[in-house]
Amino acid sequence: MKIKEMIAKRTAEELTSQSIINLGIGIPTLVANYLDEENYYLHTENGLLGVTSVEEADVDPLLVNAGKLPVGEAVGASYFHSADSFAMIRGGHVDVAILGALQVDEKGTVANWAVPGKGIIGVGGAMDLLTGANQIIITMGHVSKDGSPKFVDTCTFPITSTRKADIIVTDLAVFKWKDHGYELVELMGEATLEEVEKNTTATYRVSEVLLRKEKNR
Repeated sequence: MKIKEMIAKRTAEELTSQSIINLGIGIPTLVANYLDEENYYLHTENGLLGVTSVEEADVDPLLVNAGKLPVGEAVGASYFHSADSFAMIRGGHVDVAILGALQVDEKGTVANWAVPGKGIIGVGGAMDLLTGANQIIITMGHVSKDGSPKFVDTCTFPITSTRKADIIVTDLAVFKWKDHGYELVELMGEATLEEVEKNTTATYRVSEVLLRKEKNR
């Protein structure tokens, strides 16, 4: 399984049936491949609740998600103005937002909209989702293209919101915010505790369950 698909599949396991879920650009969009569309409600901030996948032959160029990717509409889907969509987000009516990130730090702060020195379009809906959604899941590669850690002690890129990310899923590990810090609860694929430590500058603790599991390998 490809790395991005592995992250998406594991992320889908965290979702509760009947949830309203907003999927960000990139890896988050792949999460839909692992959901029973009849049991989840996918939301896009440009104004659709009931997003589904669409076959190429059925693509409507006017029907896209916030990332401008073609989407389909579920039976009973609802359309609304983007202002109403953001009112849903800001009002706490989106259960889960799944977002990509450039960096997440040990305090849970997310940076996912700008790289210093590079052109940007704008922060988009990320800051609203980070503030308004009831749960935040971050999906990302554990390191950047140059090999530098993305789970860091302090974000060096412009932050998106001071809201903490609840769960981080990377190609190496799954971290959950518990008792004022992140806990490593699961290793992904063939990753090891040593590999995660080597590629992380954030402070975290390893769950007792995972430690026992690794000792018994």
